[in-house]
Amino acid sequence: MSTRILIVRTSSLGDIVHTLPAISDIARYVPGAQIDWVAEEAFAEIPAWHPAVNEVIALAQRRWRKTWWRESTRRERRSIADRLRDVRYDVVLDMQSLLKSAWLARHAQGTRHGLDWQSARESMASLFYDVRHRVYFWQPAVVRQRLLAGLTFGYEYAGEPDYGLQRFVADAHSDRSARNYAVIMPSASRDDKLWPERDWHAVFARLRDEGCVLRVLAGNARETARAQALTAGQEGVEVMPRMNLTGVAKLLAGARVMVGLDSGVTHLSAALGRPTVGIYCASSPVRTPLISQAYTASLGDQGAPPSRDAVLAGVEQALAAE
Repeated sequence: MSTRILIVRTSSLGDIVHTLPAISDIARYVPGAQIDWVAEEAFAEIPAWHPAVNEVIALAQRRWRKTWWRESTRRERRSIADRLRDVRYDVVLDMQSLLKSAWLARHAQGTRHGLDWQSARESMASLFYDVRHRVYFWQPAVVRQRLLAGLTFGYEYAGEPDYGLQRFVADAHSDRSARNYAVIMPSASRDDKLWPERDWHAVFARLRDEGCVLRVLAGNARETARAQALTAGQEGVEVMPRMNLTGVAKLLAGARVMVGLDSGVTHLSAALGRPTVGIYCASSPVRTPLISQAYTASLGDQGAPPSRDAVLAGVEQALAAE
């Protein structure tokens, strides 16, 4: 007998990555689990990677904000609401617990689960659930998601987190022609998240000494311009063209090491089992540390960027762990 489950976790990249181990747990502990997932269109590739996910329902809340009352947008919203009402789920689990995700859960047919008033980031969201669970906010995001799923379905999880991304790792290992390269993610949406150029250059020099080609990621035109300025005059460095998330995952899966600012891409690297060094300048690793079965270093804190020496020590450990 199958158990039909709807997961609501629409964004962002890193948060969706942090949810993947909970999906593996559900597939392991809930007999006959048939899992659908509602996700923002920009990130819908990620849930589709997981072998336990049956269908991804893509929506565009970010895009809708700009044209909320336009007729085409209203049609899209109605279409999503109709799709959610068309299927009767045994469990609807909102793993985001924001008002925007609770709105989606409320349209779905089934017993709705989410965080309670004290646990939810937006407490009002808890009013939309039939069953509310307490998961303390101070815990790492991966742990919180695994605990919430366990409370919802009545199991106690065990073991290291499984992100369900084995196919990328298998493909990378089968490509013996892959070059020795490191992936760098030096860009961020805000200037206070950036790390000094001279410190990046020291990391570049150490990785090149190891024989690594450097492949630098950038997410948009502004980040590309910044990456090009950062790498100007540097040998053995390539600023990558913009790729979809599947292309990024394939690149990361084949990397020897990855060094990046606290971003969804850096967390994806850790999820893919690559030795990863994360640089935290405007955020804290307490709630969103890099979690992997591979070597990771989550360095720095909000308002306290890590030193060059600390990051270089992390790079040494990552190189030794590969």
